[in-house]
Amino acid sequence: MEENDPPEEELSSPAGNLMESRTSRLDDLLNDKLEEALEKPTLEEQLHHLAQIASAHSAVDLAHAVARLPPASRSIVFQHLPTLADRLIFLINTDKATRVAIFRHLSDAELLAILDTIAPDEGVWFLEDMSDRQYRRVMALLDPEKAQELQALERLDRHSAGRLMTQEFFAFRMNTTIGEAVSYIRDHPGVELTRRIFVVSDDDALLGYVPARHLLVNPHTVLLRQVIRPVLHTVTPDAARDEVVDLVERYKIPALPVVDSDNRLLGVITYEDIVEVMEDIADEALAMMAGTVEDVSEPSPIWTRFIARAPWLIMTAFGGMVSASIMSFFQAVEGQVLALAIFFIPLVLGMSGNVGIQCSTVLVRSMATGGLSAGTKMQAVWRELVLGLLTGIVFGALCGTIIYSLDAFDIQHFGGDSLQVGTIVALGILGASLLSSLLGVTSPLLFARLGVDPAVASGPLVTACNDILSMTMFFLIAQTLSRFVFQ
Repeated sequence: MEENDPPEEELSSPAGNLMESRTSRLDDLLNDKLEEALEKPTLEEQLHHLAQIASAHSAVDLAHAVARLPPASRSIVFQHLPTLADRLIFLINTDKATRVAIFRHLSDAELLAILDTIAPDEGVWFLEDMSDRQYRRVMALLDPEKAQELQALERLDRHSAGRLMTQEFFAFRMNTTIGEAVSYIRDHPGVELTRRIFVVSDDDALLGYVPARHLLVNPHTVLLRQVIRPVLHTVTPDAARDEVVDLVERYKIPALPVVDSDNRLLGVITYEDIVEVMEDIADEALAMMAGTVEDVSEPSPIWTRFIARAPWLIMTAFGGMVSASIMSFFQAVEGQVLALAIFFIPLVLGMSGNVGIQCSTVLVRSMATGGLSAGTKMQAVWRELVLGLLTGIVFGALCGTIIYSLDAFDIQHFGGDSLQVGTIVALGILGASLLSSLLGVTSPLLFARLGVDPAVASGPLVTACNDILSMTMFFLIAQTLSRFVFQ
């Protein structure tokens, strides 16, 4: 532990408390330290305390802690990191808003030093956080070969394998000995050693791989071709990230090679890269399900978050107005029993809404994890519809029985014939649940077919449609029973 690190008891937290995890408490403590340092009366004192904090804590922890500081203060913390390596680690681990704030205060020479040091696959993300003027100036100063590599990566889709891969990896010819490979790896500590060492031909065509463990257990005189294994799975640079995640997760591939049309090895996607991608996919899915386009993993101004959420809420407001019109219409044309049924609208909408969300969430999760295929699609749809029907029958009968019993035992009088009201509510819940199940299972499949993220199926758009259709179903059932059964 560093000299100024907080003691263990300060970082400990009750088991299972997601808001009081060890890392969150460390972020809070570091943030308090940074704010206290920035509030010192003189600039000299501020700089002195910031330098102490930066030297006593890891760049990774500081990268997460500065997110709540004002943008200008984040840049000051960055400038007081002791080494260039710490600054690079800080930039890689912090959020986009912090990088934008820092780059705004860096000179072209400082930006050039950063891009010269890091690999192109990381540098391309930094370029997107620079202003247009900074980007043009820095690219003009960069080494032409590296600038060309960065521009080639920029042309690839953000969510493609080409943007995920690293171009720094270990690959050797067939006749290289294990001793020669080990010596080369030892002389290049800056290149990450994955669990696979790749073997290529003279024209860089991928031939296979050697598990890194073989470099330890075999004699140094053994040739790589003697312990080579075939590569069963590769992707091209334009492969979608979902395809990459599916391959790595299913086959537990520690290093997935990226090849061109001639099978030449271009880069490697590590398991650590996939973990980050899965976090991004989860963040995006949560945002879509909540009905927003904001980045839920990064802090941003209130107004920006409002703008990201407002368009989705317009649909919710519109759906509410349509629902009110439907209620007004049926109340105007029917009698007492239907008027009493209106009081149970929140119950019906709550039940049907949750049933629909459960169905769509389960299907979206199956799609995201690769558990749903063309062959199992209809089976999954049928299973969710049966579950919706069963839910409607059980909870409809339960609610109808409770309504009748409350009136029969003089506990709560709803007015009118309690048997009729209970029957309407019971059948209304059944119909609404079945309809919401149908909407919940078809909407993710429809969105996926249209090329839209299926997580939209759990957002305000489908929720508003579900409310309107469930309410209409409920009133149609109530109207039919009142007109043809309860006469």
